[in-house]
Amino acid sequence: MLFYLLRQIFLAIPALLGVLIITFLLMRAVPGDVVTQLVGLEGNVSQERMDEMRRMFGLDLPVHVQFRQWMGAALKGDLGSSIRTGRPILQDLAMRFPVTIELTVLSLFIALIISIPLGVVAALNRGSLLDAVISIFALLGLSIPGFFLGILLILLFSLELRLLPPAGYVPIQESLYQNLRHMVLPSVSLGLVLSAAITRIVRSSMLEILARDYVRTARAKGLSARKVTYRHALRNALIPVITVIGLQFGSLLGGSIIIEQVFSLPGVGRFALDGINLRDYPIVQGAVIIIAASFILVNLIVDLIYSLIDPRIRYA
Repeated sequence: MLFYLLRQIFLAIPALLGVLIITFLLMRAVPGDVVTQLVGLEGNVSQERMDEMRRMFGLDLPVHVQFRQWMGAALKGDLGSSIRTGRPILQDLAMRFPVTIELTVLSLFIALIISIPLGVVAALNRGSLLDAVISIFALLGLSIPGFFLGILLILLFSLELRLLPPAGYVPIQESLYQNLRHMVLPSVSLGLVLSAAITRIVRSSMLEILARDYVRTARAKGLSARKVTYRHALRNALIPVITVIGLQFGSLLGGSIIIEQVFSLPGVGRFALDGINLRDYPIVQGAVIIIAASFILVNLIVDLIYSLIDPRIRYA
């Protein structure tokens, strides 16, 4: 197991490096830079002054030199500072990352408590009206974008019923109650959409497991339907589900940008979006390295969970 962990970590290094190189190049391929954004549309700044500003920010250096300098500093734990504000990127990420993690965990929790029971019920009642209703729910969830669902929830629960705040964020350490009130709508927006996909996977996985010989044998031995379903079938059916959960957890870390924008959450996604709009390269690069590293870590944890769910899985 230790050898497997070391091997996976070693393989993750080139993947992370590749993500950083692609991000670095794509940001500089976008027309304009932070100097252009700072100057704006005034038109009264000379080209000499703009060139001087680029030299000050190190933007006049070749791309490979910029990358080498940034990467060297990053390996020492220094992700640089924002070109616009001068604030250390690591300091801003430390404040914003917990918001994104909380949104991701709550969304995934909501998705699981909805999708696993619905998927099991649909599989046990295959071809029935209940199965059709659950399938329609899953189809609607896959068809409705999370940000659109979020807007609808704001209109209903915030503007119409006035039960929940429409936007903003309150740290947990200040008030757990107010924190949860502000996180309900964005978490439900992401969680409902995600639950639709997981419901379909749970249903199909359960149907496949219920048709296996060992399940029929367990039934023939006189085991109760509850034991057959939850002890024998569901445990094995969760293996592909966990794979999807790991992938979706990583996707939520970087894919919650729009939801964070809609609900004005100060998360990493919104931070990265602001950096892209302002051509603030260090912000984008710092946000990407944090999200990519988190994605790799989550998938490594998922691989390890496999052996806990199915003892037959062994890593050489």
